[in-house]
Amino acid sequence: MKYALIVSAALGTILLFLLAAASGNSALFAAYYPLLLVLNATMAAALLGLLIYQLSVLARQRRARVFGSLLTFRVLVMFAIVAVVPGALVYTVSVQFLTKSIESWFDVSVDKALEGGLNLGRTAIDSLLTDLTLKARATALELSDMTDAERLGSLNRLRDRAGAEDALLITAGGKIVTGASRELGKLLPPVPSPTLLRQARASRGYAAIEPDGGKGLMLRVITPLSSLSLADEPKLLQLTQPVPVQLAESAEAVQSVYHAYRELSLSRQGLKQIYVLTLTLTLLLALFGALALAFMLSRRLSQPLAVLAEGTQAVARGDFSARVPVTSRDELGILTQSFNSMTGQLDEARAATDRSRAQLETARAYLESVLVNLSAGVLVFDGTLTLKIANRGASEILHDNLSALLGTTPDTWPGTSSGLSDFAHAVAEEFRSRGSATWQRQLELPDTGLVLLLRGSTLPEAGGGGYVVVFDDITQLVAAQRATAWGEVARRLAHEIKNPLTPIQLSAERVQAKLAGKLAPEDAAVIERAVQTIVAQVTSMKNMVDDFREYARTPAPQLETLDLNRLVGEVLGLYENAALPVVAHLAPELPQVKGDPTQLRQVLHNLLQNAQDALSSQQAGSRETSAVTVDAPPEALRVEVLTECSAGKAWLRIIDNGCGFPDAIMKRAFEPYVTTKSKGTGLGLAIVKKIIDEHHGTIAIENRAQRGAAINISLPLAA
Repeated sequence: MKYALIVSAALGTILLFLLAAASGNSALFAAYYPLLLVLNATMAAALLGLLIYQLSVLARQRRARVFGSLLTFRVLVMFAIVAVVPGALVYTVSVQFLTKSIESWFDVSVDKALEGGLNLGRTAIDSLLTDLTLKARATALELSDMTDAERLGSLNRLRDRAGAEDALLITAGGKIVTGASRELGKLLPPVPSPTLLRQARASRGYAAIEPDGGKGLMLRVITPLSSLSLADEPKLLQLTQPVPVQLAESAEAVQSVYHAYRELSLSRQGLKQIYVLTLTLTLLLALFGALALAFMLSRRLSQPLAVLAEGTQAVARGDFSARVPVTSRDELGILTQSFNSMTGQLDEARAATDRSRAQLETARAYLESVLVNLSAGVLVFDGTLTLKIANRGASEILHDNLSALLGTTPDTWPGTSSGLSDFAHAVAEEFRSRGSATWQRQLELPDTGLVLLLRGSTLPEAGGGGYVVVFDDITQLVAAQRATAWGEVARRLAHEIKNPLTPIQLSAERVQAKLAGKLAPEDAAVIERAVQTIVAQVTSMKNMVDDFREYARTPAPQLETLDLNRLVGEVLGLYENAALPVVAHLAPELPQVKGDPTQLRQVLHNLLQNAQDALSSQQAGSRETSAVTVDAPPEALRVEVLTECSAGKAWLRIIDNGCGFPDAIMKRAFEPYVTTKSKGTGLGLAIVKKIIDEHHGTIAIENRAQRGAAINISLPLAA
């Protein structure tokens, strides 16, 4: 496209130059003007076709919504306005000026002046010719009276008297008789042609103005001589005289100008049309060339802007890798370099941001992983005490789904069996009363028996502010502390109580022995009953002290690999003849466990004895772990022992269909001295709990939905 425009502009310039040159040269104008006109019209049509093609390409791009086409169109319109408006103005003024100028050439006064000048020149020359004719006739009369010899001697004198340049005496047949010339070196004057001789004989003379061989104009006069005798051959006298050079040139100039003026006057309408057509072709060539050049320049100007715009759109889409090639060193090139620098900086900034975001996401994921796997509960609130974050540990500790409470305040949390409302009330009360101060509180949930240690603090305002609560289940810790305290109490009681029991018993027996046979039968009976009472109570206290000692001095288990089914079978063999049946459901191929056989036998004996006692005394409702009083036929009462393996642990379950556990002791069943037996010390389940804990197992009690109670024990597998 660029090269086609350059070639077209070059050809158009050459053709316009030739057309202008032909317009100023009549011969060249007459020979080549039509051809040049056709060539220029063809070039204008070619430029018009090129312009139409460019506009059609731009129209297709606009319909296809090619980016940059609108900018190209606007720049093209501006260039077109800049080119068309001045061109049209110059064309209009030029046409008007040309028309007026051509009309001014053919003014009436100019025509009359040219005719007057032409007539004046003609009159002057005619006057010279008339004068020369009269002198030629006078000379011819004189020569007619002379003989040939006299004529030869007198011709030069007569010539000089007539003022002629040359004088020639010739016969009618063209034979030169004699001649005379003003120039001494000139041999012969110009000889007239036979045609002139015949014309001179026929018309009795000849007078005319003739060109003098490129030297100007010449006056030629031929006059016949009178013959003295009829036998003489007729003779003719020719006089020639050059027209003065200045007069000849002036006359010739006036004549040529007049002829040119007449020619222009006759063709002035066609001349105006030709000049207007030439000017129109010049305008069209210039206009079409300018528009085509404007289109190319607009494309060249808008293309870098379009590339910059595409790069800007890529940046808007988030692609900072776009780089625009720098094609110039002007302001547009500087803008392109600035754009490339900007995109490079944005790319680096985004890379740094991505790295920071990745690090932040990694840190956040790590923190979330820590929060999720943290055993302690973590709750995060905003400034209005709206829950924002709750980790899994919080839901597991409170035994409730706290994820469903996100976006709510503690005041709206529902009351459930997990004691969630008590927990929410305590947290809200502490934050509202303590303000921004850090606080710590131990909270016991009555509904579940959980003991929680809560710590609350405010978050820094730089991070958005808010509150955070960290809490943990210290129920086992409190139970362990209580167990330790009870063990210390048991040791001291066993030490302090057992020492005086034996002297008391011995003293009572000694008193009875000393007074035997010395008292009246009634007094002796009183003494005997009192001593028996003392001995019985002392024995009971000794048993209690032995239980204290056993609770306080439970040795550390000697763990070994053992078969739980076999151990259960050995213990159940002792209950084959029990008053109430004991049924075993042992899982086949139960994996071996780690445990102390002696302590596990103690656990089985204690739990089976409790079950037997609960079933035996269910009507009285007296047992360490009895619950709802439900009468059942004696033959339906039984104890079941089950073993199974699930969740990577071995399970031992002892189930009865008695009364179940009372609600009052469900949460404190494993604490010392918690019992419903009239004769129990309340240390049985506490000892069992202590043994299972030292085996790294778990123990839990529950009331069955149908009837009775169940104790579930889990032990770690040996593998």
